[in-house]
Amino acid sequence: MPTIMNDLARQRAWLARLVAFDTTSSKSNLALVDDVEAYLRDLGADTHRVWNAERTKANLYAVVGPRVEGGVVLSGHTDVVPVAGQNWSTDPWTLTEKDGKFYGRGTSDMKAFSAIALSLVPEMLAANLKRPVIFALSYDEEIGLLGAPHMIAEIRDRLPPPAAVIVGEPTLMKVIDGHKGIASFRTTVTGFTTHSSQTDRGVSAVEAAAKLIAKISAMRAARAAAADKESPFSPPYSTMTVNVVRGGTQLNIMAGECSFDWDMRVIPGDSAAAIRAEADAFAREVEAEMRRTAPSCRIETVQMSNAPPLAPSPDNPAADLAKSITGLNSTSVVSYCAEAGQFQEAGFSTVICGPGSIDQAHQPDEFITISQLAEGTVFIRKLINRLSA
Repeated sequence: MPTIMNDLARQRAWLARLVAFDTTSSKSNLALVDDVEAYLRDLGADTHRVWNAERTKANLYAVVGPRVEGGVVLSGHTDVVPVAGQNWSTDPWTLTEKDGKFYGRGTSDMKAFSAIALSLVPEMLAANLKRPVIFALSYDEEIGLLGAPHMIAEIRDRLPPPAAVIVGEPTLMKVIDGHKGIASFRTTVTGFTTHSSQTDRGVSAVEAAAKLIAKISAMRAARAAAADKESPFSPPYSTMTVNVVRGGTQLNIMAGECSFDWDMRVIPGDSAAAIRAEADAFAREVEAEMRRTAPSCRIETVQMSNAPPLAPSPDNPAADLAKSITGLNSTSVVSYCAEAGQFQEAGFSTVICGPGSIDQAHQPDEFITISQLAEGTVFIRKLINRLSA
């Protein structure tokens, strides 16, 4: 059995390797995919790419072990959020060890999980797996969970059914069986431009957008007032927020256009479509009011992303597996969204469990502790033993 120091050296090497790839979502992830795929192929794994439309990015899934039913999918996204505008004290693309922590972009969210699993592929092969480990590495998770659905569909349609999916988002190795869904939108308001002294002739797109933004805020407040206090989610209701606004050109010109980006975080059981319909109905009222002054005015909303929640279930083999490996007796839920809901929607038993803390995600000087790397290694090694039995 490898020593703790050997483990740390191997995991550190793989984590440094993955962190060194700048896979910010606005960029390609192909250099990382090339490297990982070459490593897995050299070890005899069966690898497959699922490309985006432009072939500038790719998902990668790979089967280690026999192509039989009952395997376990280890899911992780390859992309990371930007470092621009953040005050880092270390180079975000160079793994830096300090005070029992490894610093670098993606260390916690979520390259450590993939680094651990990749470092243990030789042990998977030596263990003579009876059921496979299936790697599932996605692109564009951070900008709307856009890449994974195409890969999930191929895994469902082309591989023998796995018994469980473990999404390695940072949970401090707690077992998470529920998360909120997400949908994001861009609403564009077109007004009618005049001199600001001629308010009777013009329509300010900024003012109209402000009414819509106030409505979205009121929708959130109404759900907060009616929240189920027994809900395990925090906050215990679906939320809608507006965080990006663009509009107007000059103080003395009635604004001709204003757009804003907003999202909703939907608890299991709520309908994202119903929330969108409520916002759209109010937008039609505001648009009608605008057109009484200028018939060319309009309001348009485009959906940018949509990912389902992960619904907790008492019958979840993936959660049972993760609990038995960790020794935990209970599960928790989180308010962020992950690819777990997409796997569940496709019919897979799914759970979230991974090293690191979500508190470090997206932060400057992002880090993962050495102790969390060790816990993650113990978890994957126990999983290997289960799949070899």
